[in-house]
Amino acid sequence: MLHPSYTDLMKVVNKGTEEGENPVVSSRYSIVMAAARRARQIIGGDEPLVNDNGDKPLTLAVRELNEGKVKILSEGEDDE
Repeated sequence: MLHPSYTDLMKVVNKGTEEGENPVVSSRYSIVMAAARRARQIIGGDEPLVNDNGDKPLTLAVRELNEGKVKILSEGEDDE
């Protein structure tokens, strides 16, 4: 069993959206793609934003998403 679940991650990522707005993430695929992209960044040398307890990059990426340390941008938003 995955912890946190896909639905929990989707709630965290979409927390800032207001009623009537399109959610930032609307599918499991989007969560998987975001976690994979962040894991590749960590592998490439980016510092993890959570404590690295010897965890693998994908685990770190999922924990970052769950703790709200990484923001997934919706289409049309710019990186800051």
